[in-house]
Amino acid sequence: MSDTAGPADTATFPPGFFERSDERDDAIFYGPPRLVQHLDDAAVNAVSAYYDEVGADGDVLDLMASWVSHLSTQPRHLTVLGMNTAELGANSWAHERVVHDLNADPVLPFADAAFDTVISTVSVDYLTSPVAVFREVARVLRPGGTFAVAFSNRCFLAKAIRGWLATDDAGRQDIVAGYFRASGAFAEPVLSSPPSTGDPVLAVHAARR
Repeated sequence: MSDTAGPADTATFPPGFFERSDERDDAIFYGPPRLVQHLDDAAVNAVSAYYDEVGADGDVLDLMASWVSHLSTQPRHLTVLGMNTAELGANSWAHERVVHDLNADPVLPFADAAFDTVISTVSVDYLTSPVAVFREVARVLRPGGTFAVAFSNRCFLAKAIRGWLATDDAGRQDIVAGYFRASGAFAEPVLSSPPSTGDPVLAVHAARR
């Protein structure tokens, strides 16, 4: 599956970049609940501190979410969107839960300007149409709202895109920054390396134009 970017974006993401070793329907892979942490405690704390730093509050959307949203405090209203009903149901901070496969349909099922902040934790590496998703994030964000993306070097190898697996941590920051830029909907992205004594944490955020 290729990204729905425009012609100028195609050169940035070469043929095969968004392919995965397991191209089966994602619903098969993500069907069994995984009520585990995918980062160690030090990295989870680093992600939470990062979201505090960028101001993840108000009406928040947690994209490609699970049973934990990696926030230090519960926001005014938290919407979680993910693939597994049981995992989302176990997220005790969520006010609204939406099961939706972004690789099957990158259109977010929300109104324009519905959120102050959108976050995504250790999931961006699985997106096969990321530029389309980033444009949708901009649509559902309020003007000046923040999209913050945190990730590590840990992932499900079979479902991560080939371009992600072919580079290092710095290269992955550049990939995510490239998604922001290719979307044409955000200010210049800010790259961060939140300090972690455990699993490495990398992050990129930008404000909606």
